[in-house]
Amino acid sequence: MLPKRETSMKSGGSRVVIILGMHRSGTSSLAGILEGAGLTLGKVSRQNLFNPKGNLESKKIIDLNDALLRHNGGAWDNPPARIDWPEALKQERDLIIRGYRDSLLWGFKDPRLLLTLDGWLEGLSGHGVSFAATFRRPGSVAQSLYKRNQFSLEKSLFLWKTYNEKLLAYHEAFHFPVVSFDLPETDYRDAVERLLQRLALTPDRRPGDFFENELRYEAQAPEADFPPEIESLYKELERIAL
Repeated sequence: MLPKRETSMKSGGSRVVIILGMHRSGTSSLAGILEGAGLTLGKVSRQNLFNPKGNLESKKIIDLNDALLRHNGGAWDNPPARIDWPEALKQERDLIIRGYRDSLLWGFKDPRLLLTLDGWLEGLSGHGVSFAATFRRPGSVAQSLYKRNQFSLEKSLFLWKTYNEKLLAYHEAFHFPVVSFDLPETDYRDAVERLLQRLALTPDRRPGDFFENELRYEAQAPEADFPPEIESLYKELERIAL
């Protein structure tokens, strides 16, 4: 983990916004909102089975993150204990970053970034880097992962805890804005407006227009009694949220 410091925004050159969050936790919504505020995402998915508006992720970035996780003996749903970046994947990462060289304001998202982020930050050391993050209640994530991947509740909660512990650790280091995907629609729109203000971004349409409440139908799933460490982690995420 990088040492504790404020989010870096260097003057000159391009500015990068990295979108962080667990799978099925509103990262696509947040990416669409940021794109509406001028963020260049590049060539990304605009429609797929489980995201009617697309997950707004770059296949090149997903493939690289998957290759990195495999290299370290894991996968997105089997997080490795540590991440070592081989030179070949560093070169591929740098090539992807250079592909955005003509964009003054760009960004990317992939939930796997919570597992692979340190190496990406190394590659972005000459850029101004900001972050935006989102989280969602564990029961809703678990239901969505069951629908998409047929994961057991136990596995989904393990992944939710692993990813969100990393999100909290990065928040402690970089102090970036975080929004809850569990908020009622009006409150969510207000929260993302505050997030854009924190990032000094001005939308070309009403903040949150990309968001559609019906796209998060699992959000109202009934909650079970979760282990104390899960409940405590969720409360901490709520504490830091805008």
